[in-house]
Amino acid sequence: MNSNLSKILTIISGIIGIIAIFFLVRIVMEGDDAVKESVELQNSIISPYVSFAKIILIITAVLAVVYSLVNLLKNPKQLKKSLISVVVLGVLLALAYGLASDAAVTNAAGNVIKDGEAGSISKWVSTGIWYSVILGGIGLAGFLLDFVRSLISK
Repeated sequence: MNSNLSKILTIISGIIGIIAIFFLVRIVMEGDDAVKESVELQNSIISPYVSFAKIILIITAVLAVVYSLVNLLKNPKQLKKSLISVVVLGVLLALAYGLASDAAVTNAAGNVIKDGEAGSISKWVSTGIWYSVILGGIGLAGFLLDFVRSLISK
């Protein structure tokens, strides 16, 4: 990495750390009980800290996405691999959606639970569960395959 860029990033990280320490010291000075009891105190001390954290998170996420896209565009082979991976994940998501049920969510007695009506939300929750199961199965299969290969090669 360029030494000037490294110095700039170190300075920015230090400034962010100092600001975070400032907010932490303000919270500690007021005391945990005082902050819990007073809404005005929460708004004056904790709300700016949360806003600062949100801003840093958004900036970090945007920079990560932008730099990833720039690097992908610079390297067409990696872009092709990434697009193939995204398509495979999309196919697995479609498979999970096809396996998902949109039936109402029931408890052990068979009664529909509160806010567990049948519909699109139930379908997407079931899709997320199936998606996790499929990806977990693929990961487990890869782990077992690698384990068997390591046993054979020794």
